Amino acid sequence: MRLFSFGKRPLSPEVQTCTVADRGMIPQLRSSQNHAELSLYRQLRENVPVIDAAIMKLVRLLGSFEVKCADSTAQNAVDEFCGRVKVGGTGVGLYGFICSYFDQLLTYGEAVGEIVTYDDGGIAALYNAPVEAVELRTGDSPIDARIFVRGAGQTHEVAHPELLTVTLLNPEPGALRGCSLLKGLPFVSEILMKIFDCVGQNFERAGNVRFAVTYHPPAGASSVNSKQRVREIADEWSRAMRDKSRVCDFVSVGDVSIKAIGADSQIIDCDIPVRHVLEQIVSKLSVPPFLLGLSWSSTERMSAQQADILTSELEYYRSLLTPVIRKIAGVYLRSVGLDPEVSVSWSNISLQDETELASARLDNARAAQIEQSLEVNA
Repeated sequence: MRLFSFGKRPLSPEVQTCTVADRGMIPQLRSSQNHAELSLYRQLRENVPVIDAAIMKLVRLLGSFEVKCADSTAQNAVDEFCGRVKVGGTGVGLYGFICSYFDQLLTYGEAVGEIVTYDDGGIAALYNAPVEAVELRTGDSPIDARIFVRGAGQTHEVAHPELLTVTLLNPEPGALRGCSLLKGLPFVSEILMKIFDCVGQNFERAGNVRFAVTYHPPAGASSVNSKQRVREIADEWSRAMRDKSRVCDFVSVGDVSIKAIGADSQIIDCDIPVRHVLEQIVSKLSVPPFLLGLSWSSTERMSAQQADILTSELEYYRSLLTPVIRKIAGVYLRSVGLDPEVSVSWSNISLQDETELASARLDNARAAQIEQSLEVNA
């Protein structure tokens, strides 16, 4: 039995695990996320600062990379390209493009980039396409992915898909759509926003101090004069409290007492529920709390287990971005007539504390000194 056939292959290979009913619906299947879902993820980052901080921290922890070529001429060319290629309207450098691409991938579960070329085939810039503007569809086969662009009331397939890069985060089986890192957080975040709203309402009721001004008219004073004096006191007190441009003193003649209303009241303590909700959010994002400025205790530090988990997460994200970097560098080298074969070398991921790093360097220096002394004595 021959495992591989080198003869003429069909244009559209048949997928055995796709049902007959599904095959008739595949060309019309729209598998990209709808606008409401994308808008929800965007609002989560805007309304819950810890989510935005966690994604930005993951982008920074991703580290830098270098594109390696076997030929020195190609290496010089690709180094120049990676450092000077235009990104969008104001950005420069392949690293900036990858950071924006990665941010989009984490937020929406999908990321789309385009290699913009001149008429002669040279690369003009790199462009991070909005997820809302691009739609993925399956063609004649579930493994045939086609890219469409949404226009004004119409959708058309891109003419040069080889100039586009598309990455899906944890795609669902049989579907051309990724899963956002924020999937599952809308419900938890809604609880957090309700707690914050409750804190605000309680502050308006008890935290914002109100005053009771009481005037005791002297014995024998007429009611008409007392009412007039009360109105004057009320007007002067209101003016003194409203004038925020300067400190105003309230001066009155007679028996006037001023007391704060609700001075002994306390805002409802929401530290415990807020912490529980934040713990759920941070655990979903796989970022240690203290990296986001959150500490459940005053002596909290990153444990070895946390460092290993975060390192494995970053390694997985790097594996998704490496093909994108290789494709962009390969297209550039091919456009200038050089060998397009490249490799990507990432920087080492270091998540240890500075004290531990310094201790490790000290131990290494002592070990080297002992080895040197042993060699001299021998």
